[in-house]
Order: sequence, then structure tokens, then C-alpha cells
Amino acid sequence: MAVMKQLWCAVSLLTGSLFVSFNASADASSEALLQQMNLASQSLNYELSFVSINKQGVESLRYRHARLDNKPLAQLLQLDGPRREVVQRGSEISYFEPGLEPFTLNGDFIVDSLPSLVYTDFRRLAPYYDFISVGRTRIADRLCEVIRVVARDGTRYGYIAWLDSDTRLPMRVDLLDRDGETLEQFRVVSFTVNDKPGTMMQNLAKASLPPLLSVPAGDEVKFDWSVSWLPQGFTEISSSRRPLPGIDSPVESRLYSDGLFSFSINVNRASANSSEQMLRTGRRTVSTEVRNNAEITVVGELPPPTAKRIASSIRFKVSQ
Repeated sequence: MAVMKQLWCAVSLLTGSLFVSFNASADASSEALLQQMNLASQSLNYELSFVSINKQGVESLRYRHARLDNKPLAQLLQLDGPRREVVQRGSEISYFEPGLEPFTLNGDFIVDSLPSLVYTDFRRLAPYYDFISVGRTRIADRLCEVIRVVARDGTRYGYIAWLDSDTRLPMRVDLLDRDGETLEQFRVVSFTVNDKPGTMMQNLAKASLPPLLSVPAGDEVKFDWSVSWLPQGFTEISSSRRPLPGIDSPVESRLYSDGLFSFSINVNRASANSSEQMLRTGRRTVSTEVRNNAEITVVGELPPPTAKRIASSIRFKVSQ
């Protein structure tokens, strides 16, 4: 545990000290570089070995990506401990884990393979975020462009991304809280880029994958509550009403996203065990308050003060 704390302190200090010799600047070229990262990550044939670091520990993983017949193929493999593997073929993503029956879901990319920043449409973010060039440095023996992504209203987390100058692939991505503390780090140890998909990826295109699971849709209903404040750029993506195990009444949920971060607002009838709470684990915050005989919980990728402000902004319709 002491070693882990020392490692995490070193990561946080390095984030703030690597770029003191560079003049920061925000311009359109930084946005263009980030868009090129997005394109490269989804169009090139490559393999990355990387570590994922957060306050819970360090994971070693390997990510392979290719395009065959204009469809994405990808594999995420955990390198330490029990073999855990996720495979993408087109819009189907299959999960293999010891002790569980393999299954397949629909999706655009493998969640937690590369940081969510990599898959972002930065044109959508441009009205609400600044993209700031802070110079160049070396990661994994590669010269990298370094760019900060900072919310203008200060209500959410930020990123620093190191992009390989040649391929534009991400070599390192740090998620920072509003005080500049590192919450998570993605860091490439080694990588290769190929002209054509390798044999393994070609075999993946022919492999038999588990059956596709159908996810039941929630009831589309009108709620008797609304949210009166959201950080700039967040819009509602979906809403549902579903029963959940251990909860007597259905939970009404709305999901919001700004294209980079997401959170949900969940409302259900309060019980005798309902109480206010605030919990943050890494990037995820859970903020609960109880009023109007309702339990209101905000869950997602938000700083605690922002999550609390959203929960407090919920307004209930007055019964006629």
C-alpha cells in the first residue's frame, strides 16, 4: 500500500511539472490534433500495451485494433491475473470472463479500452471546453504533442493528452480533478502500427462469438420531476422507469452527456433507510439527498460539488 501511494504521488507531481518550460496556447490547431487522435484510433491497424493506473491499483492490458472490410475489429486483454478478454467485431462487443457465461452486446467501441476522451467529437465540445497546447515531450520513446482539455465553467473534470507526433495515437492520458490531482492515468508502454491487419485480427473476423443479448427497454413515461440546472453542454440522452432489486418502487432515471462525461439522475420513493450521502471513487461520484418523500441520486463522472448542485436543482410538480 505504501508503494502504491508513492507511485500515485509521483504520477500527480509529474503531471504538473513536465511542461513548465512551455508557453500554453489555445487555438484551432489543438482541436484539430484531438480530432486526428479520434480518427487515428478508429482507423489505423495497431497494437498497444499499456498500464491503467488509479487509486485502486495498476492494471496491465493489451489493446489491438484493425479495420477489415471497413469494419472495426478490436481485442482488449487483461495481461495479469485471470484471463479477461473483450472482443469487438463491427457493432457487436463480446465479453469473456472466468466464471461467467460469455455474452455479446451492441456497442460502438470497447468501454475502458482506451480513455473515453479518445472517442469524443471535439467539435461538439468546442463551445464548452478549451483545448490548450502545452508543448511537446517524450512518452514510450516517442515525441508527443501535449494538449489540455479544460471545461470553461469549471464544473467538471479535465484531461491532459499526449499524442504521438507521427501517428496521433494517444500515448498517455491523465484525468484530472478540479484541483489538478490525477484521478486516472492511461500510459502506453509499447506499441506497433501495421499497414495491414495481422493474422490474429483476420482470424477474429471469422471467429464464432457468443449470442447477442437483448436489453429490455424501459417504460417511456413522463416524470413528475425536472432538473432546473445542468452544467453547460449537457443534454438528456435517454430516460426510463425500471424496477431494481431491493427497491420497492420503480426507479425513474434520466441519462445526460456533454459528449465527454456522463451522469444519471435517479429518483425513487424514499424509504425508512433513505439518507443523504456523498461518495467519490475515482472519476465516479454518488450524491444522494432525500426530500418530498423522494430519494434523489446523481451518479456519474462529476466532481462532488457539481453532483450535489444537480441533485438540489430537482423540482417536483405540485399535485393538482
